Amino acid sequence: MWQPVPVDTTARDILEIGVVLLAAAGAGWLARLAGLPAVLGYLAVGLLVSPFTPGYVADRHQLQLFADIGVVLLLFEVGIEVDPLRLPRGKGRLLWVAPLHTLGVASAAAVVAMAAGLTTRGGMVVGLAVALSSSVVVVNITRSRRRTTNRATDETLLGWSVLQDLTGVALSAGLLASIGINGRPLWLTALLVPAFGAVATAAAWLLPHALRQVRDEPDLFLVVSLATGLALAGLGARVFGVPLALAAFISGLAVSEGPATVAARRRLLPFREVFAVLFFVAVGSLIDPAAIPAALPWIGLVLGLVVMVKAGSAYGLGRLVRLPEVRPWQVAVGLGQMGEFSFVLASIGVAEHLLSAQVYTAILCVVVVTIALATLAVRWGPWPRAVREAARA
Repeated sequence: MWQPVPVDTTARDILEIGVVLLAAAGAGWLARLAGLPAVLGYLAVGLLVSPFTPGYVADRHQLQLFADIGVVLLLFEVGIEVDPLRLPRGKGRLLWVAPLHTLGVASAAAVVAMAAGLTTRGGMVVGLAVALSSSVVVVNITRSRRRTTNRATDETLLGWSVLQDLTGVALSAGLLASIGINGRPLWLTALLVPAFGAVATAAAWLLPHALRQVRDEPDLFLVVSLATGLALAGLGARVFGVPLALAAFISGLAVSEGPATVAARRRLLPFREVFAVLFFVAVGSLIDPAAIPAALPWIGLVLGLVVMVKAGSAYGLGRLVRLPEVRPWQVAVGLGQMGEFSFVLASIGVAEHLLSAQVYTAILCVVVVTIALATLAVRWGPWPRAVREAARA
């Protein structure tokens, strides 16, 4: 029988979420004043309110709920944004360069991780986590007021990120099928993942019709858009056993065509930003500073893979294919980070007992470090002094 939540508890939870959001906004503002990405401020707030640091401890279950909603909306919106057909003319070489790079980095990183002591599937989780970058970070780099990238480099970064996401989803689906998550046998997982893709495709056919019926009703349009992302992601996780974040991304991919979904993305964006802040706060609250010394060898290994294998090979390929007016160094630095999917894969790896606590801590730390390094280092480097001076102005 349903029992009402005590008023005091509800008021406390609402107050806590409000205080955390205000603190995150303040920390993000201070970070930007210092020339750092706002996401570092959000992560710092998460660390401050975590149970691993002295002082105030936020309700992690409450934060985790909002973080789950945030990552669902975040990756649903990113999935809507992904459209390989919008690659700019003259960048057709990206159609083979980006997938080849993603597959190569994932394979090389997996081999190194297995040589360091992980099982085959554990190595595959780490390899894929290393190979994938944050689309949100890439978009922020290309839109930053402090950016020094030119238009050709921006287009290449965005196009590469799109194709990396598509390749990563395909590899993730294969990886999940091989793991057999949630105790399901491998053959059943292998059937359920494509089955969910078919359901999402069917929803993609229905959604534009539904949105057109309410296009003159802004409130209903927003509710239908928001509910579709949440419902599809929940259905994928509950019925088909697909992790929430991956289900949200697949759902976004399925409904990414048409003006109605473009309008849906525009209206979802403010909500996605709010929940994304709570997501990064929750990530920060998972980092245990006391566990970092034991994880240092893995931190060094994963960070080395991101910098040497991932960013290094992106730079080499960028120079090799000679895309017009593109700066390979900035492309390599912009992609040389780990993001939302890396966190999701690491969480799956821990839940399925494929990764140890040290490896999980290492991936969390490298996500934070590489996001900071990429957003800062992309402004520096061996490009003309006039560009650097314009960026500082």
